[in-house]
Amino acid sequence: MTRNRLYVPTRHRYAVIETVLAANIASGRLPTGFVLLEGPIAEALRTTRPPVQRALQNLQRRGLIQRFNGRGYLVGLADSVDPIRRDIRTISLELSAGAEEALASRSSGERIYETVETDIASCVIFGQYRIIEAALAEYFNVSRTVVRDVLGRLEERGLVRRNQSSHWIAGPLTANTIREHFAVRKLLEPPALADAAPYIDPQSLETLLSELVGHEQKAESIESGDLIELERRFTDTCILATPNRRLAALVRDNILPVRASERVLRQLGLPDDPAPITEQRLVVEVLLRGAVDAAAAMLFRHLEASMHRKIAQVKIVAVLPTPRSIPAYLTPLDDLASS
Repeated sequence: MTRNRLYVPTRHRYAVIETVLAANIASGRLPTGFVLLEGPIAEALRTTRPPVQRALQNLQRRGLIQRFNGRGYLVGLADSVDPIRRDIRTISLELSAGAEEALASRSSGERIYETVETDIASCVIFGQYRIIEAALAEYFNVSRTVVRDVLGRLEERGLVRRNQSSHWIAGPLTANTIREHFAVRKLLEPPALADAAPYIDPQSLETLLSELVGHEQKAESIESGDLIELERRFTDTCILATPNRRLAALVRDNILPVRASERVLRQLGLPDDPAPITEQRLVVEVLLRGAVDAAAAMLFRHLEASMHRKIAQVKIVAVLPTPRSIPAYLTPLDDLASS
């Protein structure tokens, strides 16, 4: 990477990536026709795919890059240009000292966020818990400011909430809360899919279909990690491709609590159900035929079936004993009531 004095206006990782890519497009290091792919960019800038995805979407809205009949984005808006398929990791991108530092390190909040999310999701299946700010700060050796930022992000995503006494509360995850989450999913995701359809790269759909068919054929040996990754790919490709970024954000935030609980349910040893793969495969097949309304209707039915499967799993877990190892910053509300 080449260092210069690129201005980095914010600490948000997606904005740092957007600034770096925009500057390299302007300088010509990423010329018109260059193919930008999420994975190689993430590796080149030592980050994960989600902020790269958001940065590319922002660059598309700014008119610096465009979708095309292939994977990824093309630099520029030329109507006819030969794609330049070169590995971005071999290019000496211009990168300021500030951008390099921002991409090489993670803030305290980013560092602990995933752990806190997993801890909370692991417990709410078994009841309702209070999160003690001071105990959380001490547990991770961070400031109360960092703790409040993490809890605020979790609140935005529906994993925690404040009660009337301004205490942070998590859970419980019940059949009713699952119904509520899926009710919102059924309202948001089919319209998002219909909205996204004209913007979905056909080659990406074909690749996704091939993967779904392959996993469907080996359903008996499929691993939990594969199911989670397929679900993510399906959502990213077919739903989050909507150009309505507010709608995409609502979809993403509403899915988070459900996915967090799914990871925990699988960790508890509940068997994986291959049915979602078949349901998603049918949606993709119909999308490829251009029957958008039918695909949206099939997605609605898939979400309905997923809701019933999730409720059944939670009812099974409800009879299991509460885990013995609960982080010190999480206190069961029953314990507080009796103290």
